[in-house]
Amino acid sequence: MLQGWHAHVVCTVTAMELRQLGQMDLKVPVVGVGTWRVFDVRRRTEQERVRDQVTEALSVGANLFDSSPMYGEAERVLGHALGGRREQALVATKVWTPSAREGRAQVKAAMDYYAGTVDVYQIHNLVAWEDHLPMLEALRNEARIRVIGATHYSPSAFAELATVMRTGRIGQIQIPYNPHEREVEREILPLAEDLGIGVIVMRPLGAGGLMRRAPNEKELAPLREFGVKTWAQALIKWVLSDPRCHVAIPATSRAGRITENARAGDPPWLDREARELVDRLAGA
Repeated sequence: MLQGWHAHVVCTVTAMELRQLGQMDLKVPVVGVGTWRVFDVRRRTEQERVRDQVTEALSVGANLFDSSPMYGEAERVLGHALGGRREQALVATKVWTPSAREGRAQVKAAMDYYAGTVDVYQIHNLVAWEDHLPMLEALRNEARIRVIGATHYSPSAFAELATVMRTGRIGQIQIPYNPHEREVEREILPLAEDLGIGVIVMRPLGAGGLMRRAPNEKELAPLREFGVKTWAQALIKWVLSDPRCHVAIPATSRAGRITENARAGDPPWLDREARELVDRLAGA
């Protein structure tokens, strides 16, 4: 049996809100860090950049990191960047393969990267979920996993995701949500609320697409009373102002951007009128 689970890093820059991940005994910062593409690096200089970003994230309380074997070297690079600091972080990763045998190999590799524990273990894009669930449940029983989850990015798979949610065997989902991708509002978010399932939000910035035509300072002015200074903060706050969403995981490779994103994790949250303004500014 593993030792007790790690505590959250102290937030030194923001008043980052923590939310309970559904009905799970786990509190998460409302802003975390995605690793898709930006942590899939090999050169030493790039790995040093990732380590600096992890340091930045830990310093502002954005200490949940989401990865996957689908993301190339990202799992390994994250594990290396956390060297000596694993206890300060929450790690969410995934199993992503149609093979149960390869799934076991992926999990073994992740456990090696993350000092023997993973806080949130997800079945990526629902691939072979019926085969992987027993393995993850066994690891949860051994206290090597805290929460089991499932993810999908496509509305065409949301019916199957709902089926998995209704099994009662998962405690968390990861889905896309932003002013341009709102399909989860129809069934997935209401179902998650009814079942007490935690929600991690991918693509809060529309995979960068919503950042290409950012509103100007004057257009953002009505959002200043909510602590919004940038368009990225407006989009992240738009997500987090829905209390059914527990943590958003924007990805970035720019120094200082994690700190900027983390500030969107400070209350107050957008009211209905402010959320509608963000919709209009996004062209939704």
